[in-house]
Amino acid sequence: MAKQPMLKFVDIARHMPVKRGADERSHDFHEIYAEFADAKAAEQASRCSQCGVPYCQSHCPLGNNIPDWLRMTAMGRLQEAYEISQATNTFPEICGRICPQDRLCEGNCVIEQSGHGTVTIGSVEKYITDTAWEKGWVEDIVPLKERQESVGIIGAGPGGLAAADVLRRAGVQVTVYDRHDRAGGLLTYGIPGFKLEKEVVMRRVEQLERAGVKFVLNCNVGEDLSFQAIRGQHDAVLIATGVYKTRDLAGPGAGAAGIVRAIDYLIASNRVGFGDEVEDYENGTLNAKGKKVVVIGGGDTAMDCVRTAIRQGATSVKCLYRRDRGNMPGSQREVANAEEEGVEFVWLANPKAFRGDPVTGVVVQRMRLGEPDASGRQSPEPIEGSDYTEDADLVVKALGFEPEDLPTLWGEDDLPVTRWGTVMADFHTGATALSDVYAVGDIVRGASLVVWAIKDGRDAATAMLKSFDAQGAQVAAE
Repeated sequence: MAKQPMLKFVDIARHMPVKRGADERSHDFHEIYAEFADAKAAEQASRCSQCGVPYCQSHCPLGNNIPDWLRMTAMGRLQEAYEISQATNTFPEICGRICPQDRLCEGNCVIEQSGHGTVTIGSVEKYITDTAWEKGWVEDIVPLKERQESVGIIGAGPGGLAAADVLRRAGVQVTVYDRHDRAGGLLTYGIPGFKLEKEVVMRRVEQLERAGVKFVLNCNVGEDLSFQAIRGQHDAVLIATGVYKTRDLAGPGAGAAGIVRAIDYLIASNRVGFGDEVEDYENGTLNAKGKKVVVIGGGDTAMDCVRTAIRQGATSVKCLYRRDRGNMPGSQREVANAEEEGVEFVWLANPKAFRGDPVTGVVVQRMRLGEPDASGRQSPEPIEGSDYTEDADLVVKALGFEPEDLPTLWGEDDLPVTRWGTVMADFHTGATALSDVYAVGDIVRGASLVVWAIKDGRDAATAMLKSFDAQGAQVAAE
């Protein structure tokens, strides 16, 4: 009888890949986790209990068939594991690196609920596809048949690229328009290299380019090219712009020099990583070297900023958040990594005003948690007379992102938006009220996760293909 390859969680403890020490990793932008070795990946995959109702899969936005590719990995059948993983996820190696698994698949692993520690799903997912690239199993995209239909995609982030992949595999002609000089959106310019090394993103972009996807870069829709012109050139248009407008700070002195947006700070750092010359980095505007840095916010963007500041050589880095640790929206794994690297978190602290111009300090008001708000989280309340000042030479605003006013920017008053400024679209197909115009990702959901953008992009592409087929059938019938 063949030996049972799974259900070994009772005998085998949970292990993550080796993590580089804080002293070493805090001086560079390389990823902090090593790759699993073959035997270790198989061992950790074998801990899966092969649930009859796999909560890991049902809590994955993409519905990834996690138990099956874990089983294939445990059995050493890695190419099959990759093919199963790739079937539902356009970028599994990216999700394996940056998804908050502690809130999604791993956070709902049944064996963790029984006290044995979750299966290291994200690390195995990353290992499978990295191995596939190394072994040459990731094949170029070659459509079986070319189609006449053309789709214009506005935004080269995860949602737009996922849609481009699905459409191009079906033979559709695809053009992607993006404001930046490199494709990838926040994967390229928003997420630091210590979480996602840029060659991982660029090889996917290159795969799409080899497949025939056209990229029109340095293109600001509404300025360099009108939305109406893009609609006129294509049979369908997909809006996948993401959300880039930064929520602002209030209070006296909030406009002082030295108070910068997180997106500008992270883009500058990532550009330097590509070898670009960045004037605002060289002159110190977007460079933390030798400075006392205060980052305001509690999400994953704030974590990216504090950990970037450490690597740039800041003399101190503090993160102010108005709630406590338990109410923080960012990944607890990222908080722990930041603490290891020397970041100090100041909980229940809210910026009230700013000293100096350029900034020299942040006036902080202590907070306490009161009654829950509409979301169920306890609302922060100020403690009178608790003000004090945190010294700061650089303040980074990481309060989250909001959608830009697309109808005004694009001169398209008929584009339907919600009261929050997000584009109104069907959550299953991405279809908007405008004929043959779809929208996906953060511009529909608000600031969300990369994995949701990938799902939305894949779903919208599938809906477009069905629409094209229906239109073709109608023409043939006539």
